[in-house]
Amino acid sequence: MVTESRPATATPELLAYVDDLRVDADRMDGYAQRLRGAAETLGHCAEAPEWSGATLERQATACVTAAVQLRAAAAALLSHATE
Repeated sequence: MVTESRPATATPELLAYVDDLRVDADRMDGYAQRLRGAAETLGHCAEAPEWSGATLERQATACVTAAVQLRAAAAALLSHATE
C-alpha cells in the first residue's frame, strides 16, 4: 500500500516565500494609501484633470485587492505545506 507523504512542517524556504508574499501584501496596502493620498491632494488642485481622482482610486482599489489575494495565497500555501 502506497501512502502519500506530506511534510509535517513547512521548510525554511517555504516559510520565507510565505513571508515574502505577506511583505508584498503590506507593500500593496502602502501603495493604496499613497494613491489615495495623491488623489486627495489632486482633488484640491484646480489644474488637475477631473479624471485623475477616479483613476487613482481605481488603482488604489486594485492594490487592496492584490493585497488580499497575496495574503490568501500565503495562508493557503502555509496551510497546504503543514497538512
